[in-house]
Amino acid sequence: MKSFKRLTFMMMLSLVVIIAAACGNNSAKEDGEGNSGSGDGNSEELSGSITVSGSSAMQPLVAAAAEQFMNENPGVDVQVQAGGSGTGLSQVSEGSVDIGNSDVFAEEKEGIPADELVDHKVAVVGMTAAVNPEVGIKDISKEDLKKVFTGEIKNWKELGGKDQKIVLVNRPDSSGTRDTFVKYGLDGETPAEGVTEDSSNTVKKIISETEGAVGYLAFSYFTDDTVTPLSVDGVKATDENVQKGEFPIWAYQHSYTKGEAEGVAKAFLDYMMGEEFQKSVLTDQGYIPAINMEVERDAEGKQTDK
Repeated sequence: MKSFKRLTFMMMLSLVVIIAAACGNNSAKEDGEGNSGSGDGNSEELSGSITVSGSSAMQPLVAAAAEQFMNENPGVDVQVQAGGSGTGLSQVSEGSVDIGNSDVFAEEKEGIPADELVDHKVAVVGMTAAVNPEVGIKDISKEDLKKVFTGEIKNWKELGGKDQKIVLVNRPDSSGTRDTFVKYGLDGETPAEGVTEDSSNTVKKIISETEGAVGYLAFSYFTDDTVTPLSVDGVKATDENVQKGEFPIWAYQHSYTKGEAEGVAKAFLDYMMGEEFQKSVLTDQGYIPAINMEVERDAEGKQTDK
């Protein structure tokens, strides 16, 4: 009799355990739905690894984003490499990296299957002509800007400045900064021969030390009075004027994925496009938040209101 009671008790206990386990699993499933990777206590922690490559100009920004993103998501590894815009676009097209960074639209690079890529416009960079402070001008018309860089105007006195020979300081053909300045500052006209330097820091140094020098720099380099940023057609080179669409020389900083972003790649891009990052780290590094733009451009350079 005792054995029968003991067996009955054990069977009932087993049934209770099974029911409790089933309820627990159902509850966990309900708590986790739609929250995968959110990082809270009710869902699975985001994990995995991605590789990002491309634009050298974007590398410091993306590396800073990766560091913060990994701090908030300990199970994630984000590897950030440079190599140039062309490399980033080629590698993401081939599937050898998860995100390819570029200073230019994929459509502008020959041999890139742009129709297979999805563009994430992470940031905007503004740039303008930079001159030695002694040349004597602070504003230039766009037509005169083209004449200066194509060699038609050779002395600053022709523009009301000092009697100084104009010294051009260019970036190499591979430079995204050069591409942007030529396309939107010179309307596609080819600059005349001059000094060519690969680094914007070096360009700034040469302009500051060379009588009559002029080059072009992103807004983030105008941190002191060693070089003078030029207004164009009376419009100052400021973030606000770029955002409104009033200053013409600017470009997107692109992060491309092959097809729609998924998993860690999507979470990382969402993080970079989030308001907190856009209005803190991104602006601290001299970029203009993409979310603040009141205008937009397509690959052909056509600008429209958002």
